[in-house]
Amino acid sequence: MSLSEHQFYEETHPIDVVEHLAAGHDWEFDRIAEDQIAMAIEGQWRTYSLTLAWSDPEETLRLVCSFEMDPPQNRVSELYELINKMNDECWTGSFTYWPEHKLMLYRYGLLLTGGLLAGSQQIDKLLNIAVSNCERFYPAIQMNVWGKQTPTKAMQVAIAEGYGRA
Repeated sequence: MSLSEHQFYEETHPIDVVEHLAAGHDWEFDRIAEDQIAMAIEGQWRTYSLTLAWSDPEETLRLVCSFEMDPPQNRVSELYELINKMNDECWTGSFTYWPEHKLMLYRYGLLLTGGLLAGSQQIDKLLNIAVSNCERFYPAIQMNVWGKQTPTKAMQVAIAEGYGRA
C-alpha cells in the first residue's frame, strides 16, 4: 500500500497529514508550528523548499514551493513575461517572483470549507503537482534569464513533452 493510500482517522488536521507524508517519504521537514510545516524535496534540477500552512478563518491549506533565483536586473521584465506564460499553462496554482527575497514561488491554496478534510491522496497530489510544475518550468526560466531567450522561445522547452526512452 502506498503512502497516499493510507487512511487517517485520528490525524484530521491537514498539517498532521503533511507531516506523516513527509516522514513516510523521508523528506527533510520541520514542524514550525501547529498550523505550519516546512520541508525540502529533491527534484531533478534542484531542491525545492515547500511550506504548507493551515488557516482556520479562511479554511485554506496554503502551499508555497520556492527556489532561489537572482536574475540580472536587465532580465527581470522578460522574466515577468515568462511567468505570465507559465501561469497560462498551469491548471492549478501560479508562479510569482519575489525580488526582495530573490525567490521564485509556486503557490496554491486548497479551500476546505464546511469542515472538509484533506486526505493523504489529495495532499500527496498537491505536493507532487507543485514540484512537477517547478521541474517543468525550471529549464524555461534558465533559458530566459541566463540564456537570454525570449519568453516565447523559452516556453517551448516547457511545453515540449518527451516520448519514449533514450
